[in-house]
Amino acid sequence: MVISVAPRVERLASSGIEVIPQEYVRPQEELTSIGNVFEEEKKEEGPRVPTIDLKGINSEDPVEREKCKEELKKAAVGWGVMHLVNHGIPDELIERVKKAGETFFDLPIEEKEKYANDQATGKIQGYGSKLANNACGQLEWEDYFFHLVYPEDRRDLSIWPKTPTDYKEATSEYARQLRGLATTILSALSLGLGLEEGRLEKEVGGMEELLLQLKINYYPRCPQPELALGVEAHTDVSALTFILHNMVPGLQLFYEGKWVTAKCVPNSIIMHIGDTIEILSNGKYKSILHRGLVNKEKVRISWAVFCEPPKEKIILQPLPETVSEEEPPRYPPRTFVQHIEHKLFRRTQDLHSNRISK
Repeated sequence: MVISVAPRVERLASSGIEVIPQEYVRPQEELTSIGNVFEEEKKEEGPRVPTIDLKGINSEDPVEREKCKEELKKAAVGWGVMHLVNHGIPDELIERVKKAGETFFDLPIEEKEKYANDQATGKIQGYGSKLANNACGQLEWEDYFFHLVYPEDRRDLSIWPKTPTDYKEATSEYARQLRGLATTILSALSLGLGLEEGRLEKEVGGMEELLLQLKINYYPRCPQPELALGVEAHTDVSALTFILHNMVPGLQLFYEGKWVTAKCVPNSIIMHIGDTIEILSNGKYKSILHRGLVNKEKVRISWAVFCEPPKEKIILQPLPETVSEEEPPRYPPRTFVQHIEHKLFRRTQDLHSNRISK
């Protein structure tokens, strides 16, 4: 298969085109459900992504603590995605992270190209756009910047943006604080399965091996947003994913057979349960199918941090405590990299299924 280098979507979007190239047009069966994201976000009726207030998660009051953990568990079981508020990461630090990412993407494309990745040679970190390497040659309406941010001794700082100067410091501090939040969440999720508090953290690699990968997604304005997607429908392979955004709506979740648009909740971090935790919990916690819409009026930017287990070292399979005669294991044992390969294989086998196989 020939892998072509995709043009930068930002360049395409600013060229004045009124009709998007065919490779960005979604298949017919997807188009029926793509609406105006601003109207979708305003809807008051229908299900809503839960908001979890973490203020009580480390409370001295056991009743308060239990209540918070129970709500987190309920959201992980019912939705697999939630808005976290009072998460403990200072608003000022989050604003610095966003400002740094926005400043980088404001640079001329030629400047950003100095950080270009090269997927053909396996250099996946850096500035990029999706390559047309799937079976139908479909492209997504986004450019991105991708790099590992934690553990600190695994980073390649040579590919981190030099502009703005605050990028490294703000992003590094955010990654450190997010790693602490991941431990807090994994502890609560472990207890929710009746496991010891540190169990899920250990199963996904612990402090040394759990990798935090940051992907800044840049979705330019799109002249025909009803025909395109910023990110196609998928579930995250990670253990957990934490997302910031610039308060422009776009995230949709496939919940109870319908696409639900996430509201923009101020000072929140969106958190997804990924496939890794779904597998370890034997499906008790959900990794929800989701996608990203684009629009005509506003650039959307999101900062997704994927917390991923090591590729080969750990076998992902339902933990013995989550399995019984009534609930046999729903997933075969695989390494993380085998799970990713399995998903890609299933994706090319059945591109147009409504549910992406795990």
